[in-house]
Amino acid sequence: MERVVTTGLVPSLLEVMDNTCICAVDDLLKADLDRGAHALLVAQSDAGGEAAVREIEALAQLCREAGADLVHSTDDPAEGDLLLQARRMALPALEQLGSTLIDDVAVPRSRIAEFLDGCDAIAAGRALTIGVVGHAGDGNMHPTICFDPADADQRERAFAAFDDILELGLSLGGTITGEHGVGAIKVDWLEREIGPVALDVHRAIKDALDPAGLLNPGKVFRRAGVRDLAAVGTSAFVDLTAVGPG
Repeated sequence: MERVVTTGLVPSLLEVMDNTCICAVDDLLKADLDRGAHALLVAQSDAGGEAAVREIEALAQLCREAGADLVHSTDDPAEGDLLLQARRMALPALEQLGSTLIDDVAVPRSRIAEFLDGCDAIAAGRALTIGVVGHAGDGNMHPTICFDPADADQRERAFAAFDDILELGLSLGGTITGEHGVGAIKVDWLEREIGPVALDVHRAIKDALDPAGLLNPGKVFRRAGVRDLAAVGTSAFVDLTAVGPG
């Protein structure tokens, strides 16, 4: 993925999905996907005409040089839509396996493969199904943990895996959120990424703009951890004001 950018290619779409997602989508769509593939990379060019052909062929060559087992390209819009359908159906396919806890971790493009392998290791260690889809062009990944929220042990392991994934992302030089923001579930990780000084700056800005604490109270600067959310159940995503402001 890194070479796509460093060589100057600018595809309009560059998406990746891991083997767990490939198999889940194949189960759902009966699409005859390669269930043995470690990952699937989908690219699209909007350059138009011969420029698009050259861009896709250059990208395909990079994939071959990287050791891809199968590289396929098409200029048929209908066939292209079918190829993209696999990526679009990744989340619905994972939802067939249970409730989903979706993460939003971004890592350097050069570390995406390590991130996928790391998530596989976390899934094995926590005895859970974790599928990863993501935007390979900017390194923004969406690990999705499948679990039964009615099973206390599974719920605990799912939230522990969520922490493991955040730790993995930071260890690879990434960030705990690529596009969706910190939100309620990651607030205890904010200081670990930006440091205490930066967090104090955030608090000072919040106090200056909202001295009475009326705006979204208790949502960002609380001290509770992600496992506290697991203890009180998924309803904690709706209202965390009872936890108290930071």
